[in-house]
Amino acid sequence: MLFDQVNRELELAQRHLEVLKVVIERGPIGILKLAEETRMPTHKVRYSLRVLEQEQLIKPSSHGAIAGDSVGKFISGFEKDIDEFISRVEVIKNTGKSF
Repeated sequence: MLFDQVNRELELAQRHLEVLKVVIERGPIGILKLAEETRMPTHKVRYSLRVLEQEQLIKPSSHGAIAGDSVGKFISGFEKDIDEFISRVEVIKNTGKSF
């Protein structure tokens, strides 16, 4: 339906955030340990790692993934970004009330 794609993207973002959180807290950490910690299949962990690396939020090391150069900036802007999403959802919600 109308919001299916948005829901899929939110689920994906949630998965990436869960992987990032574990990398920050327990890194360096490998794919198998990440899969165990997050209870996600390894192919999903691998994809999340690839996306997070492209965003420079993590980087590979010889012992596994570690926090990347952009993670501090991401964390400092995280709450603001989420607040903007919430504001947008509120606008959508209020638009729907007028039906």
